[in-house]
Amino acid sequence: MNLLGISAFYHDSAAVLIKDGDITAAAQQERFSRKKHDPRFPGEAIEFCLRQGGIGIEDVDHVVFYDKPFVKFERLLMTYLANAPVGLRSFYEQMPSWLKEKLFMRGTIRKELGFKGPILFSTHHLSHAASAFFPCPWEEAAFITVDGVGEWATTAYGVGQGNRVKILKQINFPHSLGLLYSAFTYFTGFRVNSGEYKLMGLAPYGQPRYVDVIKRELIDIREDGSFRLNMKYFDYCSGLRMTNARFGALFGGPERRPESKITEREMDLARSVQVVTEEVMLNIARHVHQETGMKKLCLAGGVALNCVANGRLLRESPFEDLWIQPCAGDGGNAAGAALFAWHQILGNPRVPDSRRQKASYLGPDYPDDEIQAFLDARRVPYTRHKPEDVPGVVADLIASQKVVGWFQGRMEFGPRALGARSILGDPRSREMQSVLNLKIKFRESFRPFAPSVLADKAGEWFDLRGHESPYMLLVADVLPQHLRALSDEEKATRGFEKLKVVRSSVPAITHVDNSARIQTVERNDNPAYYDMINAFYAKTGCPIVINTSFNVRGEPIVCTPEEAYTCFMRTHMDYLSLGSFVLDKTRQEPWKDEFDWKTEFELD
Repeated sequence: MNLLGISAFYHDSAAVLIKDGDITAAAQQERFSRKKHDPRFPGEAIEFCLRQGGIGIEDVDHVVFYDKPFVKFERLLMTYLANAPVGLRSFYEQMPSWLKEKLFMRGTIRKELGFKGPILFSTHHLSHAASAFFPCPWEEAAFITVDGVGEWATTAYGVGQGNRVKILKQINFPHSLGLLYSAFTYFTGFRVNSGEYKLMGLAPYGQPRYVDVIKRELIDIREDGSFRLNMKYFDYCSGLRMTNARFGALFGGPERRPESKITEREMDLARSVQVVTEEVMLNIARHVHQETGMKKLCLAGGVALNCVANGRLLRESPFEDLWIQPCAGDGGNAAGAALFAWHQILGNPRVPDSRRQKASYLGPDYPDDEIQAFLDARRVPYTRHKPEDVPGVVADLIASQKVVGWFQGRMEFGPRALGARSILGDPRSREMQSVLNLKIKFRESFRPFAPSVLADKAGEWFDLRGHESPYMLLVADVLPQHLRALSDEEKATRGFEKLKVVRSSVPAITHVDNSARIQTVERNDNPAYYDMINAFYAKTGCPIVINTSFNVRGEPIVCTPEEAYTCFMRTHMDYLSLGSFVLDKTRQEPWKDEFDWKTEFELD
């Protein structure tokens, strides 16, 4: 039986194919359209999934949509009516797309796909819950789902057992932890639904001096994990902007203009809302543990991508273990909807399996003959190696301080590069963090980089308490033996001056609070990637490489060999590893177009 899960029309549209319960293919539409966070109907992602599964649309038994459009439309109408006449312009702007394609989803799906079979619907947070629980390795677990908003729910918790998930309680719009965080994303000058991870990366530079103001004026936090927002400070109900003048008055003036200088105020705001978010998530987790009696916890929803909060949940919550859907946002709901239909609607049994998500390598891959055909057609100079030799060749390049684009195997499903579409560097380098940010990624200099570490060596470098982190969704401290003693002058640095301080033997992946966002790598998940890190370890004694996503600012992660080559040529990467082929930048013809990141892409 073939089930096609779809999420679309808000952000991060995606498609997932489930064949007899197996997650066969999954991809976000942005990787094919090249429009970051593309919300449109995921036609190209669906086309890939069907091709990967070796089927046509006529072979699909059920299409499953990730939420209930009529219920979401009800929430929009009621919210606009409650705030009228404010938001009238936004109402007029949204109605055409709702009436044309969003509201009558069965018709849209039949029109776009020519599908004649049954179409099923989940709800938004049930899809999140299913995406979190059904791929997890346990027979039973509690789940927490937290995001901006689905139909009405913004936060939910419940229990997964066997082949069923059940939501026990939820918090409804407009009270939303995700939208509170997004309000600060907006106020500090970043783009909502895109810049939240920038806010998280900025937080360690600041002080939590606004925590009391946030808790006194913006959010009422209760011990049972529930909360309410004071809506007089927010404008998102009218659809015009996230915050209003009252919000600005609380924090010393209007919001930061995008691309303007980041001040200590923005750093302190980031730190403060991060502290509050972590407190709320811990309160929710303690309450859910008490109410459900479960020992394991699953997470999904956009807030589950807050890996700093996740790290605290792992260390400080009463749960013994944590599993987080790697595509935790709306894209992952395509998988959740299909799995919900397979198990809960159609009644198929579930066998807990830690490999069910397939390490999230669920996108397209390109064999060597396709890669060579592209390179030869473009007359690109390259060196071809035996597949088993490529990891050692790349490890030697990284050890010699070269920046290498790494394009191997099936593309990742989710926002993180996990060693299939990655840019790699030497974590021991003092300069590598700024080089990667400014000359490769064309992004803000304060942004930290993540380490990929051999899973069997992770406990020797990071405080993971014996847990794995295969999806780069946990932040943990670098262990003290790898840190260097700081002078009083170094300890006294403030703001972005902290960037200049070398804090550990792996400074390029050590954030200014001595933490790192970690990916643990098992060989059975990604043999080539593991072998490359292991070769680097054998050469240097360091079982870690820098891993950042293979893209530049404002652009989705690359999908095809051509996109990888274009990104390689437009940046200051030194080498590109494409399958069995290694490209040396010094041997390439000069690129015909000068890359200008300020005008080429719409800025985040």
